[in-house]
Amino acid sequence: MKNIHNIIEAVLFVSGESVSIGNISQVINQNLVETKKIMLNLMEKYNNEDRGLQIIQINDNFQLVTRPAYFENIAKMYHKIEKPKITPALIETLAIIAYKQPITKGEIESIRGVKSDNVINKLIEYNLIVEVGRLEKIGRPLLFGTTDNFLRYFGFKSIDELPKVE
Repeated sequence: MKNIHNIIEAVLFVSGESVSIGNISQVINQNLVETKKIMLNLMEKYNNEDRGLQIIQINDNFQLVTRPAYFENIAKMYHKIEKPKITPALIETLAIIAYKQPITKGEIESIRGVKSDNVINKLIEYNLIVEVGRLEKIGRPLLFGTTDNFLRYFGFKSIDELPKVE
């Protein structure tokens, strides 16, 4: 098992991005069910030890990342690292998109009651939302949805983990 854990750590480290459970499964020559068990075991190992790194799950992908507690320390070394400045308007718009996705700009503006061009552009710049298609009606307006970066930023494994709204 230790060898498999070492292989997975190396794959996640070299990738620098999230890696699908399918790709991990191929690398370690295990079926998907067994690979998922191994990944959850490895995640638990990382979470129970005092490390600067952790493994996070985003949908059926896994990524090796630094712990948020060490962001300030890392930022000292890389002066250009900046957390996105999330304003109340961005949070409001992001919440609308997260809960109503896929959603058009017009629908967002109807809910918010104000123009949302700048806010939407800023959320796209921060890679928290993305264009996911076009609505099949006159004008074919763009549809927006959240990204894996949104899940990563707010610490969700999937969109299903959003708090329920009554």
